[in-house]
Amino acid sequence: MAYIHDLRQKVGHMPLILNSASGALVNDQGAVLLQERADTGNWGFPGGYLEYGESYAKCVQREYLEDAGIHVKPIKLLALQDYDEYTYPNDDVVQPINAFYLVEATTTTNQAPKPSETVTIKYFALNQEPPCFFNAQHARMWEILRQVVLG
Repeated sequence: MAYIHDLRQKVGHMPLILNSASGALVNDQGAVLLQERADTGNWGFPGGYLEYGESYAKCVQREYLEDAGIHVKPIKLLALQDYDEYTYPNDDVVQPINAFYLVEATTTTNQAPKPSETVTIKYFALNQEPPCFFNAQHARMWEILRQVVLG
């Protein structure tokens, strides 16, 4: 996050194109893990912005560990989303280009998510939409995942 913080110091609230990666972890019952975000209180897929020099795959692994406390590996790229715009509560505007992956856990032991990132994590059945998505991009990721898993 230091990269984006440093960039924002130079450009202020100017709209930025940023690269991000998110992942969907589906359990044996067909439910997907979502994160209640600490910054907005909304629900979304664990993920975040790439650090300079990082790949999408490495980013989703790092972000999943930070956001959900789970070591994962990307299994399949579900979508590359490049058509969204989002304004954060502090008026920062971004066009996130997001690589959305299906991921699987690589260990059975988990650690606590970063409290600055996550309030809680919870599995949701794909027919039980969470109360409020973080943004339209996450709502579309939900529909993409439903199409992949439910057909």
